[in-house]
Amino acid sequence: MNRLLIRGGRVIDPINDRDGLFDIYVIGEKIAAVKPVKGFEGSRGQGVKGGKLEPSNPGTLEPFIEDDWTVIDAAGLLVCPGFIDMHTHLREPGYEYKETIKTGTMAAAAGGFTSIACMANTEPVNDNASVTRYILKKAQEEGIVNVCSVGAVSKGLKGETLAEIGELREAGCVAISDDGRPVMNSGLMRLAMEYAKQFNILVISHCEDTGLSSEGAMNEGFVATKLGLKGIPSASEAIMVARDIFLAELTGARLHIAHVSTKGAVELIRVAKKRGVNVTAEITPHHFTLTDEAVIGYNTNAKMNPPLRTGQDIEALKQGLKDGTIDVIATDHAPQDSVSKDIEFDRAANGIVGLETALPLCLKIVAENVISLSELVKRLSSNPARLLGLDSKGSLKVGDDADIAIFDIDREWAVDSKKLKSKSKNTPFDTWKMKGKVVKTIVGGKVVWSEPTVSA
Repeated sequence: MNRLLIRGGRVIDPINDRDGLFDIYVIGEKIAAVKPVKGFEGSRGQGVKGGKLEPSNPGTLEPFIEDDWTVIDAAGLLVCPGFIDMHTHLREPGYEYKETIKTGTMAAAAGGFTSIACMANTEPVNDNASVTRYILKKAQEEGIVNVCSVGAVSKGLKGETLAEIGELREAGCVAISDDGRPVMNSGLMRLAMEYAKQFNILVISHCEDTGLSSEGAMNEGFVATKLGLKGIPSASEAIMVARDIFLAELTGARLHIAHVSTKGAVELIRVAKKRGVNVTAEITPHHFTLTDEAVIGYNTNAKMNPPLRTGQDIEALKQGLKDGTIDVIATDHAPQDSVSKDIEFDRAANGIVGLETALPLCLKIVAENVISLSELVKRLSSNPARLLGLDSKGSLKVGDDADIAIFDIDREWAVDSKKLKSKSKNTPFDTWKMKGKVVKTIVGGKVVWSEPTVSA
């Protein structure tokens, strides 16, 4: 049986109130023990002050290790529950020329993600049990991280007829969503929420009023006018967020708002939470990092849906993270082949790859004191685990799955799109200098990713 010791790292495990130096012991696929390093206390607020490790009363570490253990020296590194991405597009089946389950999970592992939830906009659409079972089986055979399946709300993502939600749930789907397309029919969305409540499955909503966004290519505003591109007003998102909040309040369903991008949407979610509506929300690293000015030069790698917004919207997203309005950071990893991107801006496909650049972009807002490292781990790991019902993940408690991310918070590197593990290379961050790098990713007690230039 596999035996692994992660020695001497700073463990950040907010669910179990840990922030300090610990040794983590893994036997097989599970966490076997978490022991404080001798001379350091490991509870929150003890052993780590001002970002520096300080000794406390000498402790004891009983002999636990045997000769056949693999040891990872994590001194100077951060160790936390593996990241969980609630919003990934793996493209398989149907669009394997953009991404496959194998390449997508490789990209996830390189970014510290140990579990990902893949959206339903495949070909055929994941609107029935047979497609769900195919994805999960292929993931077991070829994936190197855990793959969860998100089923469709409507058949064919057409927004006309409800998919078999109970069948999708039974086949293993953890949520339902027509992501990539909004469910414009309010009656159908209400029905979906009623069924979702019955089967205790999360509804993930892509909030966009297509009557306002139709033929739009980027955020409506000065930059769009300057470039001569049709804009998408922020009201397109806010209107549908408001509708779905009211439907969730009506039905009692669990609602999750995907890729929030506007100040108005954040405020609507904040007020709804205060009112007791069962609503949660996510934002992406690219939406809290880039404004619509990234489009200047008709950069199709900065084209996405929802579009990049304004500096005011970014500040609202960050405030939503700070005050708890935003529960999750998700990547919306959306691989697109070069043919789909290297064309006129208004005809180019939406989306960017995001799994491999998420961590350093998130660490940037930690450095800006938007949120703490502990709160970041909650948004990337424990909160998504809770929302998706992944009970043994998002935590480093004894008996939980040994899904672990180890990273160097100070490691500097530059993005080279050609070296990304994703099959597609559509990133607006090519050549960007980043700070913070995943060193090792462990899934089920096995090391599935090691940073080649770092020995640990």
